[in-house]
Amino acid sequence: MSELTLRPTRAGEALVMMARCVRLSRRNVDALLTSLLLPVLLMLLFVYLFGGAIDTGTRYVTYVVPGVLLLCASFGAATTAVSVTTDLTNGIIERFRTMDVSATAILGGHVAASIARNTVSTVLVLALAVAIGFRPAVDPLRWLAAFGVLLLFLLAVSWLSAAFGLLARTPEAASGFTFLAMFLPYPSSAFVPVETMPGWIRGFADHQPVTPVIETLRALLLGTPTGTAPVLAVAWCLGVLAVSVPLTAVLFRRRVA
Repeated sequence: MSELTLRPTRAGEALVMMARCVRLSRRNVDALLTSLLLPVLLMLLFVYLFGGAIDTGTRYVTYVVPGVLLLCASFGAATTAVSVTTDLTNGIIERFRTMDVSATAILGGHVAASIARNTVSTVLVLALAVAIGFRPAVDPLRWLAAFGVLLLFLLAVSWLSAAFGLLARTPEAASGFTFLAMFLPYPSSAFVPVETMPGWIRGFADHQPVTPVIETLRALLLGTPTGTAPVLAVAWCLGVLAVSVPLTAVLFRRRVA
């Protein structure tokens, strides 16, 4: 009598890998507290320390919430690079490969866990923002649209972060991507209007990927016209995904070959 062996689907493998990454995050208490407390501290810092000195034409908490959301999302998604590099250096990925776990499941698990962690921190930031005076004036459709744009941004940055993690040779080197991801929202419309910046910075701020995502979130959450910002935001995110997903496949084959 032949023995029947049940093999999990690729989607099932990805769910198992995601659950593993989430469990690792829960056990890494320092990193978990940082990812949850950093958004809270940044929100309080910008609103109460810098907000009184910056004129945005509206209450600063109303202006800055989309920027803080994106800054925290960038930081959280960028930590995927460190997780991927750590798995490569401690040999666990080689163990998974002997079990015929696919590259898509391994990397997809890291990306899915990143999105899950960042969804929690996003809800935390929004709850804090409402507690200190942020009053979004939107209908459920705009809430869904804003959440969808943020998820697409998280997905794009997480896959790009995974690619960087495959390039880095040590977790310390991979953490450099965290700095880059956290820096990018500053020369944008996240914390001050782009019009107040010097001309040479304004050119970069107007045409970098973070600005249209922030402008889209701001317009959707405040109920103002969105203009062309959503089209640009989605185009940037899809462009990053179109580059980073195939790149991770190539880099993964080279690292584990």
